[in-house]
Formats: sequence, structure tokens, C-alpha cells
Amino acid sequence: MPERRLAAIMVADVAGFSRLMERDESLIFSRLRRLRDDIYVPKVADHGGRIVKTTGDGFLASFGSAVSAVRCG
Repeated sequence: MPERRLAAIMVADVAGFSRLMERDESLIFSRLRRLRDDIYVPKVADHGGRIVKTTGDGFLASFGSAVSAVRCG
């Protein structure tokens, strides 16, 4: 029998990303990388989560509990 476990999933993206990229692609892309490296990757890890997938301006993260996911958010 396969092992079952519960997980809380967080999905987030940058509101208005396409509009911002139209204005200044290089600036917005560098800001997005800095946001990812300095904010959301460390925060997800700090709350016991892991990044499952990144999608341009967004990400999907998995947590062992809903409480951890909410606190991270």
C-alpha cells in the first residue's frame, strides 16, 4: 500500500507582471530574481516548506501543514 501524507500547497505570482515586463523587461526581470533569491525562497524554507516549481513570475511550494503555509504567506 502506498504511503499517504497530507500537504498544504501555496501558489503565488506577481500581480501585473506582464504589464510590468512590457514597460522595462530587464529591470523587472532583475527585480524578480532578487525577490525570489532574497524573499520567497528563504521564507518558504524558514517555514519548513520547499519550492516544488517556479513558473516565470510565480511559484508552487509544498508545506507539511496548513499552519506553516499560512505563516509563510
